[in-house]
Amino acid sequence: MNLLTIAWKSILQRRLASFLTALSIGLGVMLMVLVLVIFGAVDSAFTQRSVGYDLIVGPKGSDLQLVLSAVYRMQPPIENLPYLYLQQIRQDRRVVSAVPLAFGDVTEIGSFPIVGTTTEYFENEYMPGQSFRIRGTRINALFDSIIGSEVARENGWDVGSQFSIIHGGAESEDVHDEKFTVVAVLDTTGTANDRTVFLNLDGFYAIAGHEKPIDEVEKRLKDFYAADPDRLNQALTQLQDYRTRQAAKPADSQPSAVVTPAIVTYDSPDAMKEVTAILVRTRPETPFDAISLSAELQKGFQAMAVNPVRPIQRLMTGLLGNIQKALVVLTAIIILVSGVGIFVSIYNSMSDRRREIGIMRALGAGRHHVFGIVLAESALLCLGGATTGWLAGHGLAIASAPWVIRQTGLLINPWSMNTLEFVLFPVVAGMAVLVGFLPAMTAYRTNVADALSS
Repeated sequence: MNLLTIAWKSILQRRLASFLTALSIGLGVMLMVLVLVIFGAVDSAFTQRSVGYDLIVGPKGSDLQLVLSAVYRMQPPIENLPYLYLQQIRQDRRVVSAVPLAFGDVTEIGSFPIVGTTTEYFENEYMPGQSFRIRGTRINALFDSIIGSEVARENGWDVGSQFSIIHGGAESEDVHDEKFTVVAVLDTTGTANDRTVFLNLDGFYAIAGHEKPIDEVEKRLKDFYAADPDRLNQALTQLQDYRTRQAAKPADSQPSAVVTPAIVTYDSPDAMKEVTAILVRTRPETPFDAISLSAELQKGFQAMAVNPVRPIQRLMTGLLGNIQKALVVLTAIIILVSGVGIFVSIYNSMSDRRREIGIMRALGAGRHHVFGIVLAESALLCLGGATTGWLAGHGLAIASAPWVIRQTGLLINPWSMNTLEFVLFPVVAGMAVLVGFLPAMTAYRTNVADALSS
C-alpha cells in the first residue's frame, strides 16, 4: 500500500473535518477563478481595438467620455458637432474614411441605444481584421434599421419587425410616433454593436423633435465657426434659404420627410444637421497622419480627436486594474487562511493518532514513511480542494455566462486561462508542504513505546 493510499484512508477516517478544510481552500480558489475570468472579459472588451478606426473626433471635453460614448455606448455624449464639420474632415487629404454617429434616443422595449449612421459604418471593419456579417439587406428607406444580435435575441425581433423609440433616453416617456422597420440583423461581434440599434442617419434627423429651431442652430454655428468666416457664410446662406422655404409652406405641413416612388429622403440642409461623433480612418501607409491630425485638432477650440485605445488603457490600469489586484489579494488571503485551517486540523489530529502512528512504526514503517504520509494528507487536502475550486469556478462561469452577456454585453470565455492560474497550483502545492511540515515532524519524532502505551 503506497503513501497516497494510506493518506487517503486517513482522510476518510476524518471525513467531516477533511471535507470542511478542503472546502475552504476550494471556495477561495473558486472566487479567485471567477475574479480572473470576469476581469479577463472586461480587459478583453476594453483593451482590444474595439473599433477599426484610428481616431474619434468629437466636441471638446473628456476624452474618456467621448470613447465610452462613441465606442462602448456607456456614457451620454458630450455635445454635438455641426454636420458641416464632418464634410470638412472628409475633405482632409489624410482621411480615408469619416463615419458620422448621432446619439440621443433608446428603444421603447429594452432601452437599447439608438445610433444614426450611414452604410459606410457597416462597410468598414469594426475592429482590425473583423468585418460585419449581416443577415438581411442594407438600409435604404428613411426608417429602416439594423439591429445587433443581443437586441434581436432579447426583444425577439427579426427582419421585418417594427418598433418605436423614446426621445432623450430611458428616463423619458416621450415616445416618437415614427415606426422603424428591421431590415437586417448583425451577427455577434462581442462589442457594443451587439446591443445597439442603427438607423439611417437621415431618418434620425427626420424624427419629430430632433431638428433644432433655426435660430438656435444659427447661434451654434456662429459660435463654432467664429474664426472661419467663409464656412460660416456658407452655413448661414443655407439656413437663410431653408428659412425662406419653411416660411412659404403651410403652417400645418410636415416638410422634412419627402416621399418619392423609389425611396424616402430628408430635405433639410446640411447646416441644420448635427453629429455626435466622427469615426476617422487615416491612410494606413502613413501612420503619422493620425498623430498630426489629432495634434492639429487639439490646438483649436472646435473639436478634439482621440485615439480610442489610450483613454481605456488609463481606465484599466488606473481604476479597474487596481480593483482586480485588490480582489486577487483578498482571495489569496482567503486561501492562506484556509491553509492555516488545514494546518490546525492536521496538527490537532496528531494527538489522537499517536497510537496509530506507533502501530505503523511497530509494523515496520520508518520515520520517513510516517513523515511522508502526513505530507501526502496535506497535499491531497490542499490540491484536491484547489482542483475542485478551479473546476467549480469555471463551471460557475459557464453557467452564468449567458446572464452576464445579457446584463453587460461582455463576451465571456469561461475556459479562458489567466497567467495567474498557472501559478496557482504550484503555490498551493508549496503551501501544502508548509502546512504539513510541522505535523509531519511531530509524527516523525513520535516515540513508539510511548505511543503504544498511551
